[in-house]
Amino acid sequence: MYKVFFNHRTVFFGDDFSRAFTKHSGLFYKYNNFHELNELVGMFGALNQINNLYILHDDIVLLFEEFKACFRNIEAGGGVVFNEQGEFLMIYRNGIWDLPKGKLEKGEDFQMAALREVEEETGLHEIQLVQPLMSTYHTYKLKKKMVLKKTKWFEMRYRGSEAPLLQAEEGISDYRWVTPGETGFIRENTYASILDVLYIKELL
Repeated sequence: MYKVFFNHRTVFFGDDFSRAFTKHSGLFYKYNNFHELNELVGMFGALNQINNLYILHDDIVLLFEEFKACFRNIEAGGGVVFNEQGEFLMIYRNGIWDLPKGKLEKGEDFQMAALREVEEETGLHEIQLVQPLMSTYHTYKLKKKMVLKKTKWFEMRYRGSEAPLLQAEEGISDYRWVTPGETGFIRENTYASILDVLYIKELL
């Protein structure tokens, strides 16, 4: 099932209406056409009191393509970087704990962008990509237009010993190598999409 984060609220996509209705609570919508879907997306974005929206259709891939057409789409790559001690790297960006990530540049694929952005934002250069982890989707407003960002995440390994040299112009002011499980401070101040990535690696 696809899901998209609107800050700490979530849109879910499924193909079984009765099952979703029985097991979950929120606003439910069975897809009819793009115009209706586009209006629904705008309404959900404006009504903060609705935490979960479930959009249902027999063809989830088609449904998600229609949903994506409601936004300006941006693609990004990012990484969960582990050191030799098994700790993972969190950065403090604009007052929120985050993972290093950034937008694809022209000619890049997700893997290339992820490695480049992690190196630029952390100043670490002995990083190896281990494996892909997952993709997350979240929305935000940019120049009065709604953006849907897809970020593809990778597990990475840092084998060096130097301290990170943070990219201050990106709002990054601090970092922490975190022992898996000692993540209370992250849970209190991060994005829902970041929690999803940490959860998939059983780091929380």
